Formats: sequence, structure tokens, C-alpha cells
Amino acid sequence: MRVGVFTGGGDAPGLNAAICGLGRRLVAQGVQLVGFRDGWRGLIEDRAESLDGVNYQHLLVHGGTLLGSSGDNPYRDPERDVPRVLATVARHRLDALVAIGGEGTLGAADRLWTEHRLPIVGVPKTIDNDLSATDFTFGFFSAVEVVTRAIDDLRSTAESHSRVIVVECMGRHAGWITAYSGVAAGAEAILVPERPAHIEELCQNLEKFRKAGARAAIVAAAEGCRVFENGECLSSMEKDEFGQYKTGGVADLLARRIQKRIGWESRAVVMGHLQRAGRPIAFDRIFALRLGAKAARLVLERRYGFMAALRAGEVIDVPLHEAVAERKTLTDQFLDRYETFFLPISSM
Repeated sequence: MRVGVFTGGGDAPGLNAAICGLGRRLVAQGVQLVGFRDGWRGLIEDRAESLDGVNYQHLLVHGGTLLGSSGDNPYRDPERDVPRVLATVARHRLDALVAIGGEGTLGAADRLWTEHRLPIVGVPKTIDNDLSATDFTFGFFSAVEVVTRAIDDLRSTAESHSRVIVVECMGRHAGWITAYSGVAAGAEAILVPERPAHIEELCQNLEKFRKAGARAAIVAAAEGCRVFENGECLSSMEKDEFGQYKTGGVADLLARRIQKRIGWESRAVVMGHLQRAGRPIAFDRIFALRLGAKAARLVLERRYGFMAALRAGEVIDVPLHEAVAERKTLTDQFLDRYETFFLPISSM
């Protein structure tokens, strides 16, 4: 049996651990594993490489991805690239393909399975944690740990100089990283895409903290949060080449508005790719290892069109189309549970 594997989309801590879980189980069953470089681009351009001799045991501790990644997708130009993917699979005589990625990567995988019956299995990866049909995706908790520790450290310098520090986190459409890390670090305000943020309300809250004796405040803001002032949306309405709203710069915008409105010196810190960088925490290593091993089992059982997933602590399989049917965002239940982080102080 010959099986291909690739990692697509933004990198996430735990990608190598997922490859480890997949490779160890398949190799033990005599399966030959073929890697493809740089996500779907590796299938489109036939960038194959043998994974014979890979030390899977040591691979799992490293960050990044052995195979490289990219945001390419065969359905951006389906008439040209879908036939190329199918030809690459046929050329290498692959019995199955394992796609490790997020919404874009697995969305293409689902279409290839549905439209062409390409024998494919998915593994959910994204630090944004916005894939449906799984409780969590690997890489998410490593990103949360990075941001939480950063906010903890930033609080000391904020208190030294009596400042507001606005920490910008990744999350274009879903505020999972911002919400989890903001709550864990005790941020004075958390702004997420799921709820509009009003400058007036934010500044009123911060002023109440200052009058109560606070020397500093931390505002955790997702890059995709919608910011309003006097009823006008200040967030960028400009779209990129893929039709997505451009993000970034919200921390600087908020810091300038806060300082101008209430005179509290403010600074912006953008977490950026630090959230993806470095080694995965122990949880993500074991979690990704389990998901990779589950994907291997699906391949060995020839159960294609499915994705490994976590439900109530157990690793199960779900149809790929369930994972990409809709984006998973913060629920009202979560926001209400921690309402004092998201709503005005007057409502406490």
C-alpha cells in the first residue's frame, strides 16, 4: 500500500507530531509513506519525497512541519489544478491521501472526495480552532499558552509605567485564541469578532478600572474584531484576493483611540506569528499524535471521506463535509459564561 501525506494552510504546533502518529502506525503495517511539499502545491506541482528513514519518534517534539506548507488550493483554478492533483496521485500509484490542515485544506479535500472520489482522509489542524465537528484542533492550546504568557509578562511593564497595552491576537473570523488567553490572563477587556466592540463602551470600562485604583489594563483584541466609534465601523472593509476582509492593525487603532479619549497612555503589541512558532506544548503533541494515528487507521480500513476528530475526550471519525460545513465560532454560552470580560462593568 502507498499513501501520500501533506500539510496545508498556516503552520501550527503539532504538525510534526501528527505526521509521527500517522507514519509510525502505517510503517508498522508495511505501508510506504510519500510526502508532498508545501501543501496542495506539492500535489499540483508533484513535489513528492520519500519519507523512508524519517525518525518519527524524535520528529514529534519539533515545531513547524517537516513537509512545509502553503495556502494553495486546487479549487482556486479548478480546471487547471484539479486534474493535476488527480494525475499526481495516479502517477505515484497512491492508494490514499492524508490531508492535514484547516478549513481551506480540508474543504478542498472534501470536494475532491465528493466530486472525484479521491481516496482521502483528513486531520484537523488550525490554531484558530474554527473547524466544526471537533471539540478542538491541535495547535490551538499551544497558541493560547504563548499569548497567555505574553499577557502575563506585559502586565508587569504596563504596571511599571501605568499604561494600557492592547494585545492583538490571530483570529479573523473566530475569537477562540483571544477569548481563552484573555480569560486565562485576566485581561480587563476582550474583543472578539463574534461581538462588535464600541470605543465609547471600552473607554468607559477602562476609566472605571482606573478610578478604582488600577495602574494598568490589558485589552486582548482579535485581529478580526469589528470596532465602532460613534456608530461608524472603523474596521477595514477592504478585501484581499480571496474575497476575505483584510485584518491587522486593530491594536494600534485601539491604543490611539483609548489614549486620545481618556488620556491613559496606551501601547499596541501584535502577537503575530509568535502564536504559531516554537515547539508544541505536551497536550498538543499527544493530541496530534492521536489524531495522526486515527487517520492511519481510517486509511488501513479504507474508510475515505472522513476526518479524525476529538469529541468529549475521545478521538473518533466524522465525515469531512461536517468539518467544513460551517465555521465554528465562539458560542453565546461561552460568552455569557465569562460575560464580565466581554460586557460593560456596569452589568456585573
